[in-house]
Order: sequence, then C-alpha cells, then structure tokens
Amino acid sequence: MTSLSPRTRRVLAGAAAAAVVAAGTAGYAGRHELNEAWLKYQWRDRHYNAAVMEKALMIAGGNPAEAQNESKEAVTIEEQFAQARTAPGIVAPGAYGNAFAQLSSMPRTSGTWHEVTKVPYNEDDTRYRDWNSNSSGGAGYGTGRITGLAADSADHVYAAGADGGVWRSSQGGGNWTPIADSLPSLSGGDLQIAGNDGSLWFATGEANTGGTSYVGSGVYRLANPATGTFSPTDRVGGKELESTTIGRVRWGGSTVFAATNRGIWYHAAGTPSGDWTFGFAPNMSYMPQITDDAGKVLVPAGSNWSGDTSSGATNAAYKNIVNDIAVDPKNPKHVVAAIGWRSGDTYNGFYETNDFTQGPSSWHKLSVTLGGITNSSDVGYTTFAFSKTGDRLYAMVQQPSKIASSSSLAGIYVSKTGSPSGPWNQIANEQQLHNSGSALDRKGYGVGVQAWYNQFLQVDPANADHVWAGLEEVFETKDAGSHWNAVSPYWNFTFPCWSIDPTKNTCPLAGHSDQHSVAVGTAGGTPVVFFGNDGGVYRRPVNGKVNANGNATDLVSMSADGTLGSLQYYSASVGKDLSGTGMVVSGGLQDNGVSNLRKVNPDGTNGDTEMGSNFGGDGGDGAADPRNGCNQLQEYVYLAVKVTNNCAENPGATSEADASSWSLDPGDPNPRFIAPIGLDGSNPDNAIFGGEYVWTASNVWKARDSSVMKKQFDLGAGHSATAVAMQNGAAYVSWCGPCNNAGFTRGIATNAGGTWHQLTLDASFPNRFVQGLAVDPADGNHAYAAINGFSRRFTEGPGAGVGHVYETTDGGQHWTDISGNLPDVPASSVKRLSNGGLVLGTDLTTFYRAPGATSWQVLGSGLPTTVVMDLEVAPDGDLYAATHGRGMWSIPLPQ
Repeated sequence: MTSLSPRTRRVLAGAAAAAVVAAGTAGYAGRHELNEAWLKYQWRDRHYNAAVMEKALMIAGGNPAEAQNESKEAVTIEEQFAQARTAPGIVAPGAYGNAFAQLSSMPRTSGTWHEVTKVPYNEDDTRYRDWNSNSSGGAGYGTGRITGLAADSADHVYAAGADGGVWRSSQGGGNWTPIADSLPSLSGGDLQIAGNDGSLWFATGEANTGGTSYVGSGVYRLANPATGTFSPTDRVGGKELESTTIGRVRWGGSTVFAATNRGIWYHAAGTPSGDWTFGFAPNMSYMPQITDDAGKVLVPAGSNWSGDTSSGATNAAYKNIVNDIAVDPKNPKHVVAAIGWRSGDTYNGFYETNDFTQGPSSWHKLSVTLGGITNSSDVGYTTFAFSKTGDRLYAMVQQPSKIASSSSLAGIYVSKTGSPSGPWNQIANEQQLHNSGSALDRKGYGVGVQAWYNQFLQVDPANADHVWAGLEEVFETKDAGSHWNAVSPYWNFTFPCWSIDPTKNTCPLAGHSDQHSVAVGTAGGTPVVFFGNDGGVYRRPVNGKVNANGNATDLVSMSADGTLGSLQYYSASVGKDLSGTGMVVSGGLQDNGVSNLRKVNPDGTNGDTEMGSNFGGDGGDGAADPRNGCNQLQEYVYLAVKVTNNCAENPGATSEADASSWSLDPGDPNPRFIAPIGLDGSNPDNAIFGGEYVWTASNVWKARDSSVMKKQFDLGAGHSATAVAMQNGAAYVSWCGPCNNAGFTRGIATNAGGTWHQLTLDASFPNRFVQGLAVDPADGNHAYAAINGFSRRFTEGPGAGVGHVYETTDGGQHWTDISGNLPDVPASSVKRLSNGGLVLGTDLTTFYRAPGATSWQVLGSGLPTTVVMDLEVAPDGDLYAATHGRGMWSIPLPQ
C-alpha cells in the first residue's frame, strides 16, 4: 500500500486530534512539537485573533478546523506547566532549594518503591498500531527527553534527562545506571566533560522552551564520573544559580561559563568551591537580586523585578536569556554569546568580549549580517560550534519573524575565519535540508519549524568539515555544508521503503524526533556519535553509512534494554489483567504516546517483556477500569478521548483501521492541553471529564461515540478545568481562567448537595492552581484540594496564600489548610485511601498522612526526587506514581 502523508494520517483521527504550542515549543499530532503549532504560539505571543489564525491555517493547507486542533501543542503545554507553578505572579529564586531543605528533615514511612516501567518501551510494537499517529514510523525503542549528553574515548557515555537526572553507561550505550538521584533537582540543562581534568559537569534547569521544563538548583561537578555518583556537596559555588535554567556550560582555559536565563556566569574550572562570578546580562533592570550563601549581594534587584505585574515583572523571565556561549580555542579570554528571546526582542543578537575578566562593561553587541537578516531583534535562538582549532565558527540561527511560518530557521552559517564578526556564509537553509532526505513535507511543517525549541550543533573533533546539526531531524555534512544528509529523519512514513506490514517494511530505523543534545565518543573502541532527543539516545558510527535517500542505515537505539528510565508521564491508569495475573499499567507520556504494560505483579515481576504504545502522539490523562485494566480511557490532548475494551490491540499488524477503540471527544471549546479525566471511585462504569464544561458519561465502557458524553455544567467562558474527582456521583471540578499571571482567577464547582454550582472561595483559600481533587466515598460533602505553585513567600503575586492541601467537610462552603509540616512545594495529585489516610504527589516526591494524624511523612524510600504528576491506587493494594522524568513507580500502601 502507499504511505500516508503526516497531515493525512492525523486528519484520519478527526477533530479529536489536538496538538501543542507552549511558550516555546511547537507540536505535531503524533509527535510532540510539530506542524502548525507555531500558529497557536503566534496567537499568544503576537496577539493574533481567531480570524487571523484560521486564515493562516488555510494558507498552510488542509481543513482549518482539523488544523486548528493540531496547532496548539508545544507552546500551550509549556505555557500551562509554567502557569500552574507560577500564577498569580512570578517565583523568586530559591523556592525549590528551600523545599528540598525542608524535605530532608521530614520523617519517612517504611516501604520501598519499585520501578514498574524498567522494561523496554517499543514504540513500534506490532501488537498496537495507532494508525493516526507515529506508531510504526521507525522510532523503535524509546524513553523520555534527553537534554544533555557527554562521552569519552573509553566507552563511557552520560545522558541527562529532562527531569530525570544523569545516567551512565560504561559500554558505549545501554545498561544505564542513574548517578544523580541524591541531588535536589533532576532537571537536566546540560552535561559536559571538562577537557582539563575529565570531570563531569551537570547543569540543572532545562533551558529548552518546552512545556515541562523545570528550573534547577545550580551546577554540579563529579570528579570521577566513571565510578562516582553526584552528591549535593558537588555543587559548584553556592545558591547563586538556583532557580535558573542553564542551556550550556562551556570551557575556556581554566574557566567554565554558564549560559542561563539570568545572563552569563563563570567559575574556575578545576574546583567546586567559590562563588560563581556574574559575567553579563543585557537588561539589568529585569534581574532579580542574587546573593551567595553568606547573603552577599552579587547582583542587585533591577527596577523591573517586582511582584507588581504592571511594572513589567511578568516579562523578567524573557529579558536575559543566553542561548549559547562559544569560547575561542585560540584565546580563552575571547568569548562570544548568543543572547535573545525566540520571539524577538531589541536585545537579541550576538555579543562579544575580548577579555571577560574585565567585567560586564567589556561586553558589546556585534553588528553582523546573516544572510538576509542583520544582527538585531530578528536573530533568535542560536547554537554555536567552534572547530577544534578555532579556525571556523559555525552557527545555527532561528529567525523570530518567521516563527509563524512553516520554518523559523534562518539557516546554518559558518565564519571561515573563526571570527564572530564574520563574514558569515550560509551553508544550509530549510530548502537544502528538506532536499537532503527529510521526512517533513514543507506544507506547514518544514525543516526548522521548531528551531526555537530543538537545536544542537557539533563539529567532529577530527575533521572541521564534518558537522552534525540537530533540529526536528538530524543532518550531517562531511564537506562543510556543500552537501547534507538527513541521517535521522522525522519518521519513515513518507518514504517508499515504508509499509505497515513488518515483512515489507525495508526502511532503516529513523530514530525519534526533536533533537536536543549530541556527543562524540566511542563504543567498543570505535568512534561514534550520540544523539539525544524527545525519545532518548541513539547512536551511529562517526563515519556511518546512508542509503540512497541520505538516511542512516546504522542508527541504533540506546534505550532497547529499558534501563534508561527517563519516561515523562502525565498520568497513570491501573486495572486487573484478565488475561493473566497481575495488573495492566498504562500511562500518557510527553511525545511518546501511551505506554501499555501487562501482567504487573506486586512483587515487581511481570509477564510482559516490553511495553508497547497502544495510543500514539502525546499521551494525556487517562483512566482504567479497576476490574479490567484493558478497559481504558486514554486522552490524546485537549480532551480528545478514546475508549477501548481490549487495551487497543489491533485485529492484525497490517490493519489500516483502528477497530478496537472509539472516539468520545465531546468537542469542548476550551479544554486544557492535558484535560482532566476521572472515574467515579464508587462506580467505575461512570466517568467525568473537564473542559470549559463538566462532562459525564454513564456505562462508559460500552460507549462507541461522543453521544455518551453529557454536558452537566458550564464552568464559565474562558475557564478550563484543571482537576476532577467523583465518588457516588458527588463531584468536584476545579478551573482557572485567565490561567496566566495577568489577572489569574481560579475556582471550584461541585454538585455536592444535589445541584451543580460554583463555590465561593474566601480570601484564605490560595489564589493558585488547584491541581488535584479527592472526595470521601462515604460523604460527598467531604473533599480535598491539592494546590500547585509556591506559597506567598516565593510567589510574588496577589493572593498567593499559603499551604498545599485543603479540606472541606461542608461541600466546599469552608476550607481548612491541612498542609501541616509539608514543604512549600507545588502539589499535583491527592488521593484519599480506604483507611482514611491521604497521599500527595508533588514536584519533589510523594507524601503520606495517616488517618487521624495532622502531620505528613515522606512515603517510603527509593523514589527519585522528581515531579510526581499522578497517583493511582491499584486493585492489588499498591500505589502507583506517574513521574514526569523517571517513569512509573509503585509501593505497597501503608497499613
């Protein structure tokens, strides 16, 4: 049969297929961050209206209604994750560090967490073929986003997850071991091996402008990376880089530089002791006050850094973003920086100092020409790469004025003198890269459509003409840009070699899309290059082979053994496996569909040798029938829900139609990217869903179309549900709208008492995101709310309040703060247990409050310090935690 175009494949899904666009990503249906996502981003950042959006979509091609659903992914999810943790204001430095310090002194329950998803995840599993997404496209074995890579010449390779810490392999990939789990932040910004002493530097705080990027706790230096593990005492300097994002760390002589969202900082390269020194920032009025551990002011607060949103504080996060730093190999005092916001700003451009030791005044903005643009506000996110000798300087440049185009890539350039002043010659543009074997069709989603989200650039240390460039795909040139090959294409669907029939599919492994990191190392003594992307780590020889289309024939996934556990879950769903023993465990993932694992037993064993992706694309919220875990509700995004009664197994691997699942998408006008879904805990045949409206469905497992969805209540124009919970028909639904920190509002609606109504929340209830809800099965007037964001000590905004867990016993008329001794950390999920106890999932870990107690304990041991997005109690008595960066974990409930 003939292959389908990406647009055709998603259009087959119908209007239910929604996509992304967050404060810095762009999404494609079936692969997070691609196609018309930039249009929704433009809608927000350029203030386009619906008519302009529709016109642009018409120009892009395809059905506007379909395309508009696809246009929201990347920018939206970044925006919404940030909103949940910052609204109603902005977060001051030190918030996560303070919470981690509180955590270390808390009591802990008995019990040990078990990593449920430590098995291979086959995204091309022939048991499940979601025909409207990326299943069978050639991603192979995958895991979560890898933001940093480092490798040496002795077969050691190190990988940093987006929110999963650092892993080490001593065999050139595979058999990975986590080595940073004791750190207060596992958010990966960059990972580099120091050339002077071989130490490994881990910069925390992911700088990719993606929806689920988290700030970090600074930079850590591991002296003996081949055998050691990171410790909090390995932190370089003090707290001066806390609560920042760090996109790059770069070396020059005896100095290491950090490119942060608060300017340029530098430190002595051979030791972790001593403060970081502030180097430069173009907009000092937007800088917060930054102090060292002793309270010494290193940077004074600027006039625009304030909790008063009218003063410009809401823009502070966008005013000093350093994308990359390049240190001249011939003169380590000569430093170049690419500084700017991807949407364009007057401060955007290339900056240079001829002697960084002379302080901020030594920096100046360069005036250069890059193709048809000058170095001004139209130079956006940029990545540099010097050749080993410094005779050449390469640059990949994103162009803000093209952010609403099918590609925002200005081009790849080289300065053949190594001077940042140029002259700069363009060696690649979108058209050239498209013609090199790309899988993108240019009709609305060309090469570089996400150049503001995914970039890497690497020069072969042994050959200055040999360069790898990462965008949505990986490109390679061996002649300094005269010719390019798409060695890791977006997927294989557009190529003649592809067939849904595995026996006829002759395409090589494509790898996963959305590239973020690269490293050159060895495997078995052979020089290899590693690529890190939204699906994990892939490897090929430095001097690899390609087919006639320019695609690599020797690409290998480094996630095939299941030990690289960086999966980023939004949700967990658990129910009994009627085909055997144990549980069926499924969950929605960032850019990696929905994973499905069968026969999971409480002792940690399972009968399924690998997970498969039974629903593709971005996986959102979901729910499973506790009596039969193959009865599943799974969301793509934006409340595009499907129901299946057999785990969505296809009738046959070559079936074109998905005959085992049915769309229930109600067409809600304003759902959030990850819209909440829940079952009635007392009657799992009934379900509740939240968008702008509250929807319920009876006998949901027998549903075959959206007619089962019944509209119960209008939360209000511009409002979107953030959490749902229901027991014995008594339901609570929280909402926000506006959801950003400019005029943020929130509320809760309920039918407790018999009829749906909005609750009146008094001033003592925090004006922050309500991210989790739970209802007492014995009393519908008794409920709990989990509050995201930070309390007023760190959130500089109106009504932030205090506390993270609130309880009502009168149907929501009055709420009491029961946070007790909890750290001040964002909370996402709360569940009431059958014994009357509570469990709470937060950005650091999971907590437990025993029945009748007023204080909280850390639940068990062994769970990495990472973001817990969802908690679910399974029929086997275990509690399952969906983490956003370290996979799925379980623990027996406290007795």
